[in-house]
Amino acid sequence: MPAPKNLLKERLARGDLQRGIWLNLGSALVAEIAGRSGFDWCLVDGEHGPWDPVSIRDQLIAIAATPAQAVVRVPMAEDWILKQVLDLGAQSVLVPMIDSAEEARAVVRACRYPPDGVRGQGALVARASGFHEAKDYTTNANDEICVLVQAESRAALGAIEQIAAVDGVDGIFIGPADLAADMGHRDDPGHPEVQTAIAEAIARIRAAGRTAGIILGTPEARAEAVRRGVNFIGMGGEATLLAEALRALGAERPA
Repeated sequence: MPAPKNLLKERLARGDLQRGIWLNLGSALVAEIAGRSGFDWCLVDGEHGPWDPVSIRDQLIAIAATPAQAVVRVPMAEDWILKQVLDLGAQSVLVPMIDSAEEARAVVRACRYPPDGVRGQGALVARASGFHEAKDYTTNANDEICVLVQAESRAALGAIEQIAAVDGVDGIFIGPADLAADMGHRDDPGHPEVQTAIAEAIARIRAAGRTAGIILGTPEARAEAVRRGVNFIGMGGEATLLAEALRALGAERPA
């Protein structure tokens, strides 16, 4: 039995629009609810959410029981971190702060078994292979990993074509908040200069034949991003949605 088919990778390669939700609270119960809510993917955030392998494993198990596909954002581009999250069973990863083709190649190598990479053989005793139920896991595991890297700086935007040309990079995700800060417009991703840079980057990513991703907070902004060519789109985050709903309810004063 080989590694399972990565449906998200397949759909993105076709250019299908895939809509998802950010999960920052570290809750398997919330992950299960999100996975049953109509999203194509659910992203377990280990960068700005808890980097807790046990919690991440539990969320992956919860999402696997739903129609949604799981993505894990790692806190940084480190071989040991990527190895660990892949062994936990993630097949799609989002890696932040990638500024060059060299850094992107290192991420891909961390996600692949030798001779194409440096991933250790530990999945044979881990959840990724069903604890060795999938005895042929390593024969196709490299092909079923979806690698999405984040462009969040002027340096990254300047290297879009080079990053996109790296074999094994499935897509480039633009981080609006960090990009705005790097461009001198902290807390203002809607600034015209930032928006122009984002629009140009999306066009360049799609022209290179890669998936373009972004997360945006309003229906109008999301619709515009899709018109520009984004096909991996974050619809929001569960922490923000819950906080807003609770504040609205808490502000209600029944007569």
